[in-house]
Amino acid sequence: MHIATLDTGAAQLALRWSALDERAEWEGFSRPLPGRTDLWESYLAIEGMHCAACSLTVEEVLQKLPGVDNVQVNGASAVARVAWSPGQGRPSAWLAALQRAGYGALPAGDMLAAAPRIQAQRMMLWRWMVAGFCMMQVMMYAFPAYIAEPGDISSEAQGLLRWASWVLTLPVVLFSCWPFFSSALRDLRNRRVGMDVPVALGILIAFGASSAATFDPASRWGAEVWYDSVTMFVFFLLSGRLLEQRLRDRTAGSLEALMRSLPDGVERQGADGTFERVAVRRLVPGDLIRLLPGDVIPADGTVTAGESQVDEALLTGESTPLQRRVGSAVIAGSHNLNGMLLVRVERAGSETRYAAMVALMEQASVQKPRLARIADRIAGPFVLLVLLASVAAALWWWPSDPVHAISVAVAVLIVTCPCALSLATPAATLAAAGALARRGVLVRRLEALESCAMVDTVVFDKTGTLTEDRMAVTVSRTREGTPAAQALSLAAALAQHSLHPLSRAIVQAAGPVSGSAVDVTEVAGQGLQGHVAAGAGGKPYPMRLGSAAFCGAPADVQAAGGPQVHLSDEQGWLASFEMDEALRPDAGPAVGALHVLGLQVQLLSGDLMAAVTRLAARAGIDKAYGQRTPEGKLAHVRELQQQGRRVAMVGDGMNDGPVLACADVSVAMGQAVPLAQAQSDFIVLGGQLAAVSALLQHARRTRAIVRQNLLWAALYNAVCVPLAILGFMPPWLAGLGMAASSLLVVLNSARLARMPG
Repeated sequence: MHIATLDTGAAQLALRWSALDERAEWEGFSRPLPGRTDLWESYLAIEGMHCAACSLTVEEVLQKLPGVDNVQVNGASAVARVAWSPGQGRPSAWLAALQRAGYGALPAGDMLAAAPRIQAQRMMLWRWMVAGFCMMQVMMYAFPAYIAEPGDISSEAQGLLRWASWVLTLPVVLFSCWPFFSSALRDLRNRRVGMDVPVALGILIAFGASSAATFDPASRWGAEVWYDSVTMFVFFLLSGRLLEQRLRDRTAGSLEALMRSLPDGVERQGADGTFERVAVRRLVPGDLIRLLPGDVIPADGTVTAGESQVDEALLTGESTPLQRRVGSAVIAGSHNLNGMLLVRVERAGSETRYAAMVALMEQASVQKPRLARIADRIAGPFVLLVLLASVAAALWWWPSDPVHAISVAVAVLIVTCPCALSLATPAATLAAAGALARRGVLVRRLEALESCAMVDTVVFDKTGTLTEDRMAVTVSRTREGTPAAQALSLAAALAQHSLHPLSRAIVQAAGPVSGSAVDVTEVAGQGLQGHVAAGAGGKPYPMRLGSAAFCGAPADVQAAGGPQVHLSDEQGWLASFEMDEALRPDAGPAVGALHVLGLQVQLLSGDLMAAVTRLAARAGIDKAYGQRTPEGKLAHVRELQQQGRRVAMVGDGMNDGPVLACADVSVAMGQAVPLAQAQSDFIVLGGQLAAVSALLQHARRTRAIVRQNLLWAALYNAVCVPLAILGFMPPWLAGLGMAASSLLVVLNSARLARMPG
């Protein structure tokens, strides 16, 4: 009956997996691989991963399967990226192979994937609570033995205390320790020695020897028991893993929040004009959807009716709700706060900006920084050395005292577990990436955080990065007796009849136009002429707006380096207006923040040198370089690198593609950039320039904390391993030290989950 139940369950599981082989299903968690027409990339959430060896095992298992081209697994985020050919491979084969290896897996984009993780979290919490309760009771029974003098405790009382400790340790071994045992068994079955192998061996040896001493106190093993060491070690080890799990959920929560933010359904207008609820995946461009207060916007589109405030914090880092009314654009993943909106869908599904963001964050979540890859490679051989050291220590102490030899062997197995070493880098980088994502900075390459911390020069592109998409207008001079505001208003009356960018800038700068112009004509290459009335009912006077020669401007007002527009009337020249690109309001403070960090800031542009120099002076940038072609920009960055500088390039992500790819670190201001095409390491989603200094500062904090973690892990092993081998560290202290080292690394990394300011 039991076998039949298992067979039925396996058949149902195989049936569910086979459904993933249908194209409509696997496309839900896959996308075409950029640059390859024959390959797709899919993301899987892996269950049962506990150490660096697990990452390598999952990679090896999947890499061997037909159609799989490349596999990347990040143990800290428990996500696998599989590049594969649909013509040769099947997703069901991946899941079956992983199950045979002892791991579970679900599509990372599957809404049901959260349920097993929540269940695993609850089970981990139960294991931790059982271990904690039993540890406290066992410690209470063990305490008399530590403080009593020889002969103070009778053999009967000592036996009773041991039996009580054995009963309380049993649920810890059978229930709380199950993740360590199952992981160790899986590693051995796959012919790999993972971190849980010495942990499981240490627990089993200590419990087995203690049980032998309890069952037969008169034997050679009856002198000592280690129930307190076992329960304490398991409790603190589970505490570390519980905190690691919480940190992973918190730091990877930005990706999780993005992937879960779209609703299942939305109200769509039908052919008869009524609204019905349909699945979000059925939306197509042109659909009209209705969004009530509290709804999440499921697609990119334009508001056709209604007015509301929209929260785009998750997507852009902008914490202030934005007003949206008829004609305003809205983006998928943002929240409608307080009004009803009718939205015409323009992009849905994988075409939305939201989908591009999810794709980029998924790519980042499977990457491993260089130091993490090194730690993963070191961990395997290190564990083998641990086992050999444990055996050698036991053989050394065995002739003099077998009980002490077992104690030393257990202490060596426990104290040298390289959990802290493997957690040092990935825990910190994931925490930093999560904090940056909440700030509106998307990390495309985790490795770039290492490079970012070494940057000493920041190079800005001008147009679209430091400037707004409009011209700034200033009234430089007017004829005596003519107010500047009046001159600007008269010029705007003529300018509103032209589509020239300079005319548009004058109209925008003047605001509401009080005057009116008639008989306006445009003289090619010169400007505008017509009759302008200063106010309602006023008499029109002939006026001109355009070049200096066209308006008869005196020579002394033509000295400005930038574009100028002049105004004249019947009496001749009336006013001159200087045109310049509008500097973004946050440019000056952002450059100042970079100077505070001790960074050199440069401006690089293809515009005229005079215009670039003026803008650099306004932004507080000391070094400016103009009239640079894309090749010239590339040569400039390479020259800086040849001088030994580490360069961060900040651009618009598209026109600066070559120079962004060449720089040590590249940052794209992602307001108008197709995210999938942006050639950059980081994307500032909201376009806030202040995020650049925040990124560089946080990268420095990340580097410092990674170094602290690695230094602690190295010092811990350098001090504790010799003490354990020499017999100066009992098993309970070894367990406490090993758990404390992992806890310290996790808690230290958790500091990066928050960004200052």
